[in-house]
Amino acid sequence: MKIITVTDAWTPQVNGVVRTIEATNRELARAGHQSVVLSPDRFLTVPCPGYDGIRLAVAPHLRLGRMLTAEMAGGEEVAVHVATEGPLGRAARRWCRRHGVPFSTAYHTRFPQYMKAMYRVPEGWTYSVMRRFHSAAAVVMAPTPTVARELREHGIRNVALWTRGVDTDIFKPSPPLPLDLPRPILLYVGRVSVEKNIADFLVADLPGSKVVAGEGPALAMLKKRFPEVRFVGILGQPDLSRLYSAADVFVFPSRTDTFGLVLLEALACGTPVAAYPVQGPIDVLGRSDVGVLHEDLRVAAASALKIDRQRCRNFALWRTWAAATREFISLQRPFRLSRGQSLAASSRA
Repeated sequence: MKIITVTDAWTPQVNGVVRTIEATNRELARAGHQSVVLSPDRFLTVPCPGYDGIRLAVAPHLRLGRMLTAEMAGGEEVAVHVATEGPLGRAARRWCRRHGVPFSTAYHTRFPQYMKAMYRVPEGWTYSVMRRFHSAAAVVMAPTPTVARELREHGIRNVALWTRGVDTDIFKPSPPLPLDLPRPILLYVGRVSVEKNIADFLVADLPGSKVVAGEGPALAMLKKRFPEVRFVGILGQPDLSRLYSAADVFVFPSRTDTFGLVLLEALACGTPVAAYPVQGPIDVLGRSDVGVLHEDLRVAAASALKIDRQRCRNFALWRTWAAATREFISLQRPFRLSRGQSLAASSRA
């Protein structure tokens, strides 16, 4: 089967959406499937307002329609997966609806909560946009049972579970990245933006040293406000594994993530987790003893220091991308052109 993924998030961005697509496509290839990514690098783009590092496609409908038409013309079974709700995702949704092609979508980002945190937009307004977008899909993939329930509560009914995994061959206990910092080392990895709530971690009265890896629109502000924090930017996966291995605790202050792949990455490297008891950490950690969830990050981090690192590694070994990709494949809705059928008109979509 050929699986076409349409996404507004793609390299050189480093985020959970991109990593999820890349990891899934690797597993699809191992399972004998063909994967195609239609992403902003194939289009004229402009910077996303507030996120200069994110590029959005400009008026992609005609070109995307031609691309989809070409990919559907080979006669094999094809599934279309729309990964994001941006310009490319909306263009793909429109094309599929016009031509009767079933498609799946994924809910990677809690935009209602982000829009409220960043721009004070009422959550109900954004949920109405999300509901309109996703309700046309044959299936909407949610990363956790909590997110699935949240979507159903806001009127999105066609929801199924597609969990996440971690590559334990890349993320594993490794020679620690030399940091030359007082112990314990407390680490955050992820996008550096307001909705990630990183300031909660950085203002917490904790012993040792704090390290932040990642980039984003709040980076300059946080560097100025917290000069004592070590900011290391974006690292490649091998060095990121070494950074996780150098840390004593991984601190995850976000209250708005749907999942948090970095939680599994840290655990795979043997690093225990401290986080708030909210959706994302609750779904990833469950009732395990590899992290501490508490409304006071100081309490959570101090308690997490006592957790055995091998226990964290063992937990992550059961959360593989192979298992997650089998879920993904099972949720696709393959489409094949019947004899004499044509999608040539889609180039005008």
